Amino acid sequence: MAYRVQVEGGGAFEIAKECVSSVSLSTDIPADSNARTNDAGATMTIEGKILASTEGDSRDSTRQLALWSMVPAQKPDCYRRVTAEQIVAGITKRKYIFPNAFVLSYRERHGDEEGVGSFELVLRQKKDQMAKLVVEGGYAAE
Repeated sequence: MAYRVQVEGGGAFEIAKECVSSVSLSTDIPADSNARTNDAGATMTIEGKILASTEGDSRDSTRQLALWSMVPAQKPDCYRRVTAEQIVAGITKRKYIFPNAFVLSYRERHGDEEGVGSFELVLRQKKDQMAKLVVEGGYAAE
């Protein structure tokens, strides 16, 4: 099983497959709602490892995540298109596309013993663009 995560806009990059360990999606509905609401949101959480670059590559994808998380709301490139695919035995089991995602939170953890860090990226789809969110799956990967 592998995850392919691509971020487009404001300097496109792909998170290395060996870095991503999980992707989750949640639909956010206000807890005080007694009926289906128009105030629904969607959140994607991506977790993984921060691996040391062996080639001195300055395009480290997890570094790019950290930099994106610091883009202020006033800049248009704080919103980016994020595509996350779970691929199992050559089949795209699930594919999520957030066309207007922004970073809700980003965390890095580093230990002095393991030599490998970890990250957690929490994204949210822009609320007025919820109709453009895509969930697919069940087809052969390219």
